[in-house]
This record gives sequence, structure tokens and C-alpha cells, in this order.
Amino acid sequence: MTENETGRQPLADQMYQVLLDQFMGGVRSPGEPLNIGALSRELSVSQTPLREALARLEHTGLVRREALRGYRVAPMMSLIEVRQLRDARLAIEPALAAGAAEHVTPEFLAGIKAALEEFESSADLADRETEGFERYWRSDDRFHGLIAAQAGNPFLESMYLALAGQIQRFRMFSKIGRTGVRHAAPEHRCVYEAISQGDAEAAAEHMREHIRGAAARVLSP
Repeated sequence: MTENETGRQPLADQMYQVLLDQFMGGVRSPGEPLNIGALSRELSVSQTPLREALARLEHTGLVRREALRGYRVAPMMSLIEVRQLRDARLAIEPALAAGAAEHVTPEFLAGIKAALEEFESSADLADRETEGFERYWRSDDRFHGLIAAQAGNPFLESMYLALAGQIQRFRMFSKIGRTGVRHAAPEHRCVYEAISQGDAEAAAEHMREHIRGAAARVLSP
């Protein structure tokens, strides 16, 4: 890849996506140093778009910058962090699900249904191969993100977006073999059904159950 091959997407955006895919695909291990010079040679780009991409990834929580040491992939979540993230999500996402149920549109329903079906299709593969794992986390991210965007509350949505990188870290924590997608898929289905019926209370409760279940599956020995 050269810097002239920007195509339709700025090079920094391309590098952001390349690195994100590597993190979630297990190519870069949690805690691994990210030497900008080495990455520049490996990916055949100058250091400037890589610095931009890494700075953006730092804001997601997937990358950390340490004084005098540079960037590195964020470490796996501790069990304490998993519990803390669960509690933060419980404070935000049930309200988002309820709001989405009150602002249903055909376009929105089509979007979350497509994300749900892709998520369900990953159930047989997510715990066995990288491609299936990628399908799992991308569709999971889209499902939750669409609900947040549809809720009609920009303050709650911004709070969700502030957590989004840590939720990605949580998905990275699960990794192949520990996604729990077979349990999460019917939980997603329940959230979708409640939203599609415009039942705000049920949507909030099913989202609560899903978040608790997702954390419990990681916290269980």
C-alpha cells in the first residue's frame, strides 16, 4: 500500500481501520508495543497517517500512549474493569433501548434487523475462526450503536459513544472461544422484538438482561 492509493478514503482513516482489524483479529496482542517506525515500514506508509490513526485509537481505549515509551495495544480488561463497564452500561443502555422503542422508523428497524441477523449468523463461527469473530464484533457494535443513535437523546448517545471503545475492549477481552454469542444472540433478538413492538419498558429490561449476561459470561470461571 502506498500513500498514493488513498482511493475514496483518507489514508489516516485506512490505517485506523487496518489497525482496528488487527487488534480485533488478534494480529496485535493486548499490551503489545506499537512502534511507529516499524509500522510505517510494515504498512508502507509514512508516519504521519499512522500517528493520526493511533491518536484516534487512543481515544477509543484500544490503544494507550505512555510517556517516553510510545503507543501500545491496551491490555486485556481486568475483572474489576468488566464489572465497572457492566455498571456503566446498565446506567445508559436500557434508557437508550427504551428511547429507541419510542422512536421506531422502518429504516431503523431494517438496520437493527440486518445487524441482528448478521450477529446470529456468526454464532457457529465466532468461537472457532477469526472471520466469524470479526463478524460477531462488527454486528454487535452496529446493533448497539444504531439503538443509541435512534434513542432521541444526544446526551445519552454521547455517553454511550464515550464508552464505545471500552466496549470494544470488552469484546477483544472475550476473544475466540469466549464470545458467548450463542447466548447473546437470543438476548439481542428479545431486545429487537421489544423495540419493534414499541414496548419501551420491555426493551429496557431485555437490554438490562443482555448486559448482565454478557458480563457474567466473562466473569464466570
